Amino acid sequence: MEETKVGERIDDFLEHLSVEKGYSPNTLSAYKIDLTQFLDHLMALAQGRRWVWGGVEKPDIISYIMHLKEERQYASSTVARKVAAIKSFFHFLWREGQISDDPTVALDSPRVEKRLPRVISFQEVKTLLAQPRKEGGAKGLRDRALLHLLYATGMRASEAVSLNLDDLNLASASVRCWGKGSKERIIPIHAQAVEALREYVERGRRGFLKPENPGERALFLNQRGRGLTRQGLWLIVKGYVKEAGLPEGVTPHTLRHSFATHMLDGDADLINVQQLLGHASVSTTQIYTHVSSERLREVYDRSHPRAKD
Repeated sequence: MEETKVGERIDDFLEHLSVEKGYSPNTLSAYKIDLTQFLDHLMALAQGRRWVWGGVEKPDIISYIMHLKEERQYASSTVARKVAAIKSFFHFLWREGQISDDPTVALDSPRVEKRLPRVISFQEVKTLLAQPRKEGGAKGLRDRALLHLLYATGMRASEAVSLNLDDLNLASASVRCWGKGSKERIIPIHAQAVEALREYVERGRRGFLKPENPGERALFLNQRGRGLTRQGLWLIVKGYVKEAGLPEGVTPHTLRHSFATHMLDGDADLINVQQLLGHASVSTTQIYTHVSSERLREVYDRSHPRAKD
């Protein structure tokens, strides 16, 4: 089968995920990359011979998994994500009657080594949040509001840059956030974050607006007067992490991890933290209880007189 026609099945699948499942553009992009990479691998193996998706068998997929692990040396979490995309794709083809058998039915997902999320201390967070004040001007106000919001809410970077002015309610000290699968949640904001956001909205944001696009509704704007991108947010955080003297590995997602861990350290209920983070399952949130336990162990070992013997 021609590559373009084979590729059309992937496009059909992505459209299904977008229209019927409501997947975000970022997730769709990841699925497309994973499946296109798999298609390229199959094409290379076929060496120009005609084939169809229905001709793909379990050993072909296992061979691809070994290729990812041994030749490409991908991390187990990356391999697991790519296999999940393949399994979802073949299940779609089978359900739509495009193939008679699903070769992934008895395929085990690769084991993923669970790593505890990286967390920084509250003092380190305070140091980071203080950096934009040195910047001054509209940029300093924007960046201060952005960092405060990330730590106050535990939002994902993609969620923060997707916010519009209408999503922010300073009067009720809350923000409306659209998470994975376009699920809406309302997150409260503490007073310091409200103050930082108010300063930015009332004084700083106008410094980014451009005459050619005065009606831009994105909350956080870049120098071109358009909505800030994930890459732009990442670079902003990276710059202040360096200025604060924090480890290079601290990212926007580190603030999300730190938010969750610090909330649990402060006796927040696990279910409430799950709702704030927008996790579909509480089992995803439970990893932060392990982080809190590890931190408690460190405090114990450092503080108890007999632990030092």
